[in-house]
Amino acid sequence: MAEIRAEMVANIFELQVGEGDRVEAGGILLLLESMKMEIPVLTEDAGTVTRVAVSEGDVVQEGDLLAVVE
Repeated sequence: MAEIRAEMVANIFELQVGEGDRVEAGGILLLLESMKMEIPVLTEDAGTVTRVAVSEGDVVQEGDLLAVVE
């Protein structure tokens, strides 16, 4: 199980996956927006997204849970 956490304060710009989606290693889970830049959040391992803990437009802090991939 991999918990994907925010590495910076940012807005959730766009979700690329939903719960139950299968993802490949290096796949984009979502896009963060910070200082007018879009930053992709990738998964290191292939698996299934079992939880999406954020919604588009949310503001996250460093360390906040974004998603879980099993």
